[in-house]
Amino acid sequence: MSTAGIALLIVTVALAAADCRGNNPDEVVAYAVPTGGNATTGRAIIEQRHCGACHVIPGVRSARGLVAAPLDAFSRRTFIAGEVPNTPENLIRWVQSPQSIEPGTAMPAVGLSAQDARDVAAYLYTLR
Repeated sequence: MSTAGIALLIVTVALAAADCRGNNPDEVVAYAVPTGGNATTGRAIIEQRHCGACHVIPGVRSARGLVAAPLDAFSRRTFIAGEVPNTPENLIRWVQSPQSIEPGTAMPAVGLSAQDARDVAAYLYTLR
């Protein structure tokens, strides 16, 4: 194996082993999915909008709702709401306007701005 190959392997293993949380329990280190958002801000928005009333969401205080799907390991899911591929663009659209993806869904639009939606998506992608 070449030196470049070994270096790539080391970086890959290090990234795979990295935890999504920093030393500060209130700090969230963003998972490497480009959303244009801030994961720490996203978690705060999730708490403010009471998303945990319906969802179980790791790392979010009082997010123990049993109405909707739990969001643990969200970043590893293939689809969003069983409807569209789990991509940053689709997730941002889903959290901002769920009815535009699945008309009749029980998921409400909670009035997120485009930046709020990017921040929420950034947090959800930390959930491995």
